[in-house]
Parts: sequence; structure tokens; C-alpha cells
Amino acid sequence: MNEDLKLEDIVSLAKRRGFIYQGSDVYGGLSGTWDYGPLGVSLKRNIMNLWWRMFVDERDDMYGVDAAILMNQKVWQASGHVDTFTDPLVECSNCKGRFRADKLDDPNKCPTCGKEGTFGEPIQFNMMFQTVVGPNFKSVKGENYDKIKADVKFISKSGNSTNVVVPETDQLDAAMFFSKSATSYLRPETAQGIFTNYKNVVDNFYPDLPFGIAQQGKAFRNEISPRDFVFRSREFEQMEIEYFVHPEKWEEAFEHWVEKCKEWFNALGLPADKVHELEVPEDDRAHYSKRTIDFEFDYPIGREELMGLAYRTDFDLMNIQDNAKKSMEYQVKGTNEKFVPHVIEPSFGVERALMAVLVSAYREDEQNGEKRIYLALPEHLAPVKYAVSPLLKNKPELVEKAREVYKKLAKENPGRVMWDDNGNIGKRYRRQDEIGTPYCVVIDFETIEGDGTVTVRSRDTTEQIRKSVDQI
Repeated sequence: MNEDLKLEDIVSLAKRRGFIYQGSDVYGGLSGTWDYGPLGVSLKRNIMNLWWRMFVDERDDMYGVDAAILMNQKVWQASGHVDTFTDPLVECSNCKGRFRADKLDDPNKCPTCGKEGTFGEPIQFNMMFQTVVGPNFKSVKGENYDKIKADVKFISKSGNSTNVVVPETDQLDAAMFFSKSATSYLRPETAQGIFTNYKNVVDNFYPDLPFGIAQQGKAFRNEISPRDFVFRSREFEQMEIEYFVHPEKWEEAFEHWVEKCKEWFNALGLPADKVHELEVPEDDRAHYSKRTIDFEFDYPIGREELMGLAYRTDFDLMNIQDNAKKSMEYQVKGTNEKFVPHVIEPSFGVERALMAVLVSAYREDEQNGEKRIYLALPEHLAPVKYAVSPLLKNKPELVEKAREVYKKLAKENPGRVMWDDNGNIGKRYRRQDEIGTPYCVVIDFETIEGDGTVTVRSRDTTEQIRKSVDQI
């Protein structure tokens, strides 16, 4: 890992090599959104597949679900998100910029215009994206504002355009108002989809305690100040587990997951000395948590949260039981003992893991008097495992043999073999080094005229050895 690495180095490499692009870039972009290019998709998928294999496929106490992104609004009311899922927002009276108050370097100075003393008192801004399900609206005419303001949104129609506005007059001649009952939200976390399916899994599979339910998927947060590349964005992916335990055995389960998280960091190739455990004090914990550990990582932007591990007690299941009026009790097999299980939650962010992987893998050295940048990605995470090339692309016999080798390797390593004949062999090596390809396989004249072996060049050492295709 390069100690002098800057965030700009990662952003630059990610764009020029097809890992991550700014969302909607062709139209000037959209703040807090990112698109994944061909290599980014592969790296992201490899990380998510590794997680699923380690925490679901290789365990006999885990069940996977894939819950809907849109959920009944009662889910978010009962969980407390409607009332408490907020961040403190301040606005500059000079430039009208809006910022998250607890993330300002100087709480008295606007980072945009530089003016001091222009912030008012923070207001609590709810980060959930609100939306409407179906054509569920009502038309009103001549209603007064007191009645109107109870509705969720006001839509002003003007010609062919539709604008969301806040009514400012007591009398409105014509408008459409969405009904409160049609309100939904883009989920701000995947956890609630697990809790709402807890009873389904118990009824269908009747697992022994402890057991877990795992989910991967999109989540959305209307961040006040998205920043630092993919670290804090408005659309992202989570990998979460809710691990259901006997109330008296939560500490044992918590320590189990501390160790499993460490195994995960090791599998990602993160240096152990760059990962830190922060025991979150009571005043800083989420309202549902009785113990939380934040695992932090030394990013180029500083030491920041990589993932969290929380003891959520029975908060979520009891909320469902109280609000949905359905029992969430678990009955221990062969006994009359019943209770609402407590929960340990390891919550992983895909983008933060991916960013940590890129940071950990980034290297710079010197080869033949020239600076070389390469990604020392773990072989099981690298988007491309083998790059196959003919030494010269204008020699049909080399190209034909190279194609034969490419097809064989591609069949054995689906989706992880790249054909590369662009530029001279040195440029190909540099390009493959930058995207983290562990091995370059070159078909040369010795392959054709000699013993049939090919040149295999290592990314990390640049060593070149001769091997038969079957040995590869």
C-alpha cells in the first residue's frame, strides 16, 4: 500500500481504466451518483460473490433473501426512520449553500464562499428519498393552505412540465396532491427487508437458534453533502446480516462476528495495521444499539468507517410485533420456551469495501527507469486473471495460436480472461498492471517453432517464465 496515496490517484485510475465513472457524466453529472464500467462491475461482483460465499454458502446457519426496494411506509414508521433518520443541515445566508453541520471542517466558515458567521441553527434533514406508488392522487380546487399542507407533495402543472413546489398562498386554483396513503420510500438500508421476512423464514424453515438472514442490494440516502468519491454517495449497495440469537447469548455471538469480520478484511487483502476497531460510546450509538463496534480503515481521506457491527437487541422485531400485531416469538424446538430473539448485525458497504481494496492494492515502483503503477489485487478479486496476447498482431500464425490459448483459458475461467493485442508488448504489460491482472500470457515464435510453451509474466514481480498451456 502506497503511504503517500491521494484520493485523486484512485479517482484518476478508476476513470481512465474503466472501473468507475461519474454518474450521468455526459450531461454534466449528478452529485452523489457513480456508474461502474466493465472492470468496476467485475471487481464489485467478485467482492459481493466472495461475501456471499463466505457468509452464506459456506455456513449452515444462514438464509438468503432479496426483499423489494419499495416497502409499505409502515415499515419505516415503525423502525423510526420517518422520525429519526436525519442529519443536521445548515445553510449559508450568503451563497445559500447547504452543508452537513457535523462534517464541516470549520463550523463557522462556509466552505464554498469563505464567509464566516453565515450559518443559522442546524435543522434535522431526513435523508430518505420519498416517492409515490401508483397513480394515487386527488384533484383539489380552491382549498385553503391549512388543508393542503397536510398532504405529502404539491405538483404544479404548467404546459408540458411538472414541478414540485411548496405552496405559498392560501388559495390555489388548480393542483394535484398525492394521497398520504400512496407514500413510499426508497429504502435507506437493506436491514428492514430482513426483519420483515424473519417470520416467513422461521415458518418455512424453522431453523435452530442462532441463525442468520443475509441480503445484498441497493440502498438510497439523500445525503446533504455526498463526497470523497464512492465513500459517501446517494445510491450504494449493502451486504447485511441479521443474526438471531437467544437473549442471554448475545455476547458470545457478538464476539463470533468480530472474528468473522476480521477474516473478511483478510480475504479482501486489507493490511491488518490499516484496520482499526472503535468501540462506539453510548452517546454516539444508534438508538437501537446496546453495543456497536465500528471497523475503520485508513483511507486517503483519513481514518473512516469501513463497516459496523451492532447489537440491536429485540428492537426491530418488537417494533414489528407492536405495530403489525403479529407475534415475532421463536419457540425453541422440543420445549415450551418462547421469546423474541435478539439480533447481532454486521453491516457491510460494498463501495467502501471496494474503495479499501483499491487503496490497499495501489502500488508505484520503477521498471527500466520508468514509473510503473499497478494494482496488486488478490487473485480471487482481480477483474481479469489472464490477459492473452500474440507477441505481434500482424503475424497470422501467432494470432491463430493466441486465439486458441485464449479460448481454452476463457472456458476454464469464465469472464476473467482478456484478449489484448493493442500496442507493443510493453504497453500491454503496463495497461494490464494498472487494472490488476495477475498474469499476462504471450504467444511468441518459440511457442510455434519450439516446444509449444508460452511466456507467462507476473504482475507483481514482472518475472517471465515459460509454461505449457496445460500448466497454466
